[in-house]
Amino acid sequence: VQLQASGGGLVQAGGSLRLSCAASGRTFSRQTMGWFRHAPGKDREFVATIWRTGYSTYYSDSVKGRFTISRDNAKNTLYLQMNSLKPEDTAVYYCAADIRGSMILSSIRREGSYDAWGQGTLVTVSS
Repeated sequence: VQLQASGGGLVQAGGSLRLSCAASGRTFSRQTMGWFRHAPGKDREFVATIWRTGYSTYYSDSVKGRFTISRDNAKNTLYLQMNSLKPEDTAVYYCAADIRGSMILSSIRREGSYDAWGQGTLVTVSS
């Protein structure tokens, strides 16, 4: 499985961006997918996860209510709609996949629970 993230860019505070993550392979619909981000000087952190069925989503407290994770299994694509962006959202955003299909709820925020990672896309929010 290969993941290709795109959609990052420079936006003013309060603006919006939509990130996309295109996945190769025929097992996308069976994979729980997530977004993480890595800001300068900080550890990579969990942003959001969507269950393989698409019916369940989970968010970090810092983005809840502003970001929406979604997926289109017919297009093998994961999305992250980011609204009301803040300067502290500035980071490289990575998509990740649970290829083995073994994700459990208590592990969705752990990097080690994901087997494949995209190359990252930079989001910069100016104040």
